Amino acid sequence: MSFFVPSAESQEHAESIYSSIAKNVNAPVSDQRIAQLAWSHEGQEVSANVGEPLPSCFGAEDEVVIAIYDCGDVFKVCTPNRGAICFDPVVASKAQISSVNFF
Repeated sequence: MSFFVPSAESQEHAESIYSSIAKNVNAPVSDQRIAQLAWSHEGQEVSANVGEPLPSCFGAEDEVVIAIYDCGDVFKVCTPNRGAICFDPVVASKAQISSVNFF
């Protein structure tokens, strides 16, 4: 699977969106892009996939994951309202991660 950002009109647009969100959430921009992340959240196994809705336990049922960033000790999962435009992204501790898949 190739790197993409949902709703981006071109690869250049996807890169621009990805970089802008990274700046907004204080995340590094890496050449290795995350497509999927699975972790334990409050005793429940959850998964975030770029292009798919965020798990319902985060209260943003209709929000699509648009980017996932590796920020050292944590991963930041961003949707339009959780990280991209307002509010904080979903944060997953590396200690709770069960899998990471890259584009």
